[in-house]
Amino acid sequence: MKRMLIVFILSLVLITPIQTTIVSSVGPTQDSEELRLQDMLMLMLTPYIEKDLTNYYYPKIFKDVSPHVTPWKIELIETKRNHFRGFDLQITFEIEPTDGGHNISLGKDRMTYEISSRPEVKLINHTHLKTYKYPPEL
Repeated sequence: MKRMLIVFILSLVLITPIQTTIVSSVGPTQDSEELRLQDMLMLMLTPYIEKDLTNYYYPKIFKDVSPHVTPWKIELIETKRNHFRGFDLQITFEIEPTDGGHNISLGKDRMTYEISSRPEVKLINHTHLKTYKYPPEL
């Protein structure tokens, strides 16, 4: 009886096709409530992000170009809340600022903001991850 059960289970395992999950880095392909809220947050925080990136990049890294932020070049990494239903929140992004004209990426940065009910948006951490080579003349 045990042999029959083992043979049956093995036959199911060997005959049943193996299911694999492919994770795409392309991003979502359908709209959702979560995606709309995330995009609204990006749009509202873009002026703060752009100001802080300009202070970092211009003129220390790039003398001729001031960075611009486009919402589709912002990736949400993490969100935190100080406690359940607390209104001091932290949000971490990875951002690729562009030159604004030709949409050439200037670099990659990880930024964490604190958003509070005071109301206040404050940069609490900025890590410059990479500087891309900018073409001298287009």
